Amino acid sequence: MAISALTPPPHPEDLHETLLEFPDNRLLIDLCGQFDRNLAQIEHQTGVHILRRGNQIAVVGNAEARGLVAAVLQTLYGRLETGRTIDAGEIDAAMRMGEAGAAEPPSLDQQLEMFASGKFEIRTRKKQVEPRTEAQKAYVMALFENELAFGIGPAGTGKTYLAVAVGVTMLIGGHVDRIILSRPAVEAGERLGFLPGDMKEKVDPYMQPLYDALNDFLPAKQVLKLMEDKRIEIAPLAFMRGRTLSNAFVVLDEAQNATTMQMKMFLTRLGEGSRMVVTGDRTQVDLPRGMNSGLIDAERILAGVKGVSFNYFTAKDVVRHALVARIIEAYDRADGATG
Repeated sequence: MAISALTPPPHPEDLHETLLEFPDNRLLIDLCGQFDRNLAQIEHQTGVHILRRGNQIAVVGNAEARGLVAAVLQTLYGRLETGRTIDAGEIDAAMRMGEAGAAEPPSLDQQLEMFASGKFEIRTRKKQVEPRTEAQKAYVMALFENELAFGIGPAGTGKTYLAVAVGVTMLIGGHVDRIILSRPAVEAGERLGFLPGDMKEKVDPYMQPLYDALNDFLPAKQVLKLMEDKRIEIAPLAFMRGRTLSNAFVVLDEAQNATTMQMKMFLTRLGEGSRMVVTGDRTQVDLPRGMNSGLIDAERILAGVKGVSFNYFTAKDVVRHALVARIIEAYDRADGATG
């Protein structure tokens, strides 16, 4: 391809080459774009030279830029392999996600192979996350293997934290286009309208644990940019009505506070290429007296349905302060004595 006139020539010491091979020539044509405009966009943004040679692409430039561009091209090609398209916006997003020096995330098959070999780790932009207990390991594996996974147990067992970590990994790896995190805002009830600010300001306090998890795995600026681009959404459960959530990693947190109708509405939003995770604690239902919890009903109704997994946690899986586990165990004993 012709070298973009907007790209300055590299210094002689930078003239090193990374060679990438793409087996499907049809997908390679889509990767390059009409008149190689996709490659030209990447050249312009990174200062490298990109040369196409048959079914290979050579990236010429300094080591840092070559590593970034190689990761971006492989991510975009992987997207095409799943039947999705790429455009200027997707390229720009891939460039932001593929920060220089960041390790390329494993594919889903590679991730499961790592788990099978006993190496449990989830790679995100800021840290590696390792499930600590056997229940957490089984849960993480279920998140990668199933389109719909339930995580049920007390607070502090990592249900939401691990789900968000897996969602970030899938977004970085190009396995999904966006992350959608949701919670029922039942604590607000009718008082929501009396709180100051617009709707986002009113519901954000209830969504804060989800923001906290995201900021643990991605740089703050990247989180803000992804939210601006609608590649990450954090919204109350009521905002899910009427939507079809395709190519997304969707998490419903605090699901014990969803009604049966809300739970059915949420679960039927599942679209092509998406995965859903539902987390909750059956002992912490805040719904009005006499109203059934959608989490408890879903657990009963969906038991044995193919493609749906249920993972359970106990006080032994609490990864917060050790006293938290003892508190949960004490309350469980008290409930057993009065039950």
